[in-house]
Amino acid sequence: MPNNQDHFYSNLPTNKIPLHRLLVKKQLFRHVPADWHVIITDIKSSTAAVNAGLHENVNLIATGSIVAVLNIAFKASITVPFFFGGDGATFIVPPGIVDEVMKSLLRYKSNTRENFNLDLRVGIVPLAEIYAKGNSLQICKFNSSETFSIPIVLGDGLAYAEKMIKGDDYLLSGHDTANEEIDLSGMQCRWDKIEPPENSEEIVTLIVIAQDYRQQAEVFSKVIRHLDQIYGTPEKRQPISVSKLIFRTSFNSLGQEMKHRLGKIKFFELVKSWFINIYGYIYFRTERGKNYLKQLVAMSDTLVMDGRINTVITGTEKQRLALHKELDILENKQEILYALYVSGESIMSCYVRDLEDDHIHFVDGAEGGYTQAAGILKQKIRGKMQKMDNI
Repeated sequence: MPNNQDHFYSNLPTNKIPLHRLLVKKQLFRHVPADWHVIITDIKSSTAAVNAGLHENVNLIATGSIVAVLNIAFKASITVPFFFGGDGATFIVPPGIVDEVMKSLLRYKSNTRENFNLDLRVGIVPLAEIYAKGNSLQICKFNSSETFSIPIVLGDGLAYAEKMIKGDDYLLSGHDTANEEIDLSGMQCRWDKIEPPENSEEIVTLIVIAQDYRQQAEVFSKVIRHLDQIYGTPEKRQPISVSKLIFRTSFNSLGQEMKHRLGKIKFFELVKSWFINIYGYIYFRTERGKNYLKQLVAMSDTLVMDGRINTVITGTEKQRLALHKELDILENKQEILYALYVSGESIMSCYVRDLEDDHIHFVDGAEGGYTQAAGILKQKIRGKMQKMDNI
């Protein structure tokens, strides 16, 4: 049963001040309780999968892991902070639902291997261990739009958990998943690749880390200010726009989505989904449907702050070159390391529990933007380590 600590994140106040100011207000951040757990899902060899043209599957599998966790949290009336990463996701989970979440994700892992021949890592690290090793994890809630709030994390706690889970000697504690059903209801992936909005030329997927995690707040605040100055407000750099949304109704795309949700394609279920899709096509032309599309833009998860800055933005080549210049200055001062990947489109997968006001949309650059940027960043980190070894 949920206890009071399970509602720690739900009870956090939502902050509406600009992000660059919020980051440096240490008093607004709280330590996550030590009895919570960090759970990470991650597709092994995701770069190779993306380069083999499987980027849509990689994205859908990452989305599915989030939907599985959020459906469990919803039934328990608990809010769980989560972070979409393109090829996986990170969750900070309270004790009341942690066993159920792990069972569901491990079942999802075996389904992923059976249906898509991709290896989804699923790992768990207790916050107590993260703190015992001298790492920190602080969180606050940021109101990124009128209808959408996101968790902002500072500290090296999630990076430590990721390193442990991706380590060669990581052993997963046994969870019996024999009879575990996965609830992936609400998972939808009905939108085609999305071109940049009017007056924009490209999609940029950007990842930034602080070279010294103790300086994260100040350094990230500088980066966000540069984004605001060069690209304008978050609304102006939003890669999703209603006019560029194209609804997919093909049996092929519905079949892929069903394979993720049900583990197999059921013909009658497919036909039913196709008819619902046709209705959706009409629905989006109604007043309520148009309102949903406006909300969809506002509730697109284009900024993830999990101890790093991960964001998908849109703009012009000129703006990107200006951003490069500012980020190079910060990198040369050894304040940050960064990587960005440029694509002509973004892609979006969705979790829709309610068309009125309960839906979230996960955005990535096309061709596996986050995965590609992460690969570039890994090379930079390796290069930096080698330089230090040679000193």
